[in-house]
Amino acid sequence: MSFLKKIWTDWKLSYNHRQKEKSFVNGITHPPQVLTPLVPITGDAVHFKHTGHAGDVIYSIPAMKALAKGRKIHLYFELHQPNRDFTQQMKHPNGNVMLNEKSVAMFAPLMQQQPGMQHFAAWNGEPIHYDLTAFRSFPFDYRMYSITRWYFLTFAVTADLGKPWLQVVPDKNFADKIVLARSSRYHTPGISYSFLSQYPNLVFVGVPDEYEVMKQEIPNLVYQPVNNFAELASVIAGSKLFIGNQSFPFSLAEALKVKRILEVYHQCPNVVPEGSDAYDFCYQPQFEKIVSDILNR
Repeated sequence: MSFLKKIWTDWKLSYNHRQKEKSFVNGITHPPQVLTPLVPITGDAVHFKHTGHAGDVIYSIPAMKALAKGRKIHLYFELHQPNRDFTQQMKHPNGNVMLNEKSVAMFAPLMQQQPGMQHFAAWNGEPIHYDLTAFRSFPFDYRMYSITRWYFLTFAVTADLGKPWLQVVPDKNFADKIVLARSSRYHTPGISYSFLSQYPNLVFVGVPDEYEVMKQEIPNLVYQPVNNFAELASVIAGSKLFIGNQSFPFSLAEALKVKRILEVYHQCPNVVPEGSDAYDFCYQPQFEKIVSDILNR
């Protein structure tokens, strides 16, 4: 590197650092009310609102439980909020919104099975104690760290993320199955799933378009449709092994604490597997070794 180029590079790094510091300081000048309920809690239930995404909802459950402090939970979805996180090239099942009426229908059977979740519905102006999407009002770089812990940073709570925070009855029909999910977003360069063809009983969960793409790499892959997220969670809970990228199915696997492998997206590593039976990768040889070690024990 030439002397002048080094001067330019050092200045640019310093400038970028100063700009990030300035942006952060400006962002915390007028923070929203998050450390106390928006309205007083007078009954035995705490009311929460979330605008999505679906995976963010799952990752917010530990914070909800911590804030509820043993009270019942009422969770409301605020629908049709614009999708602010994906580029135009990133396809999402909900299109340009984060949650819609179908989201409520898909979530409802899963939420109804959760201990402490007393009520779940679309939001129609009901009084709210905590707006879970308030984390977006803070100037953190949400491409990094841990989605679950974003809520801890916002609401000053904590929880043991090594323990399950979601409960379903495992579908025993998948006890010998390797369940895969890979959204069209967050693909790590250089990663191929084709080597999985050597293993039997491969099942894909997700949208049909994603399955068709994956089947080109894994011809023996079988598609498993589901009617709702409770069914999806049961399939994952009952599986021999779950492999997925940073998408909704992995949030279920993480919450259930099944044996799981995460494809980490190098530009947005904001999902962190925690606890036992949790593996992650962003390089092909390591991916293949992890799978081999698990399946050939």
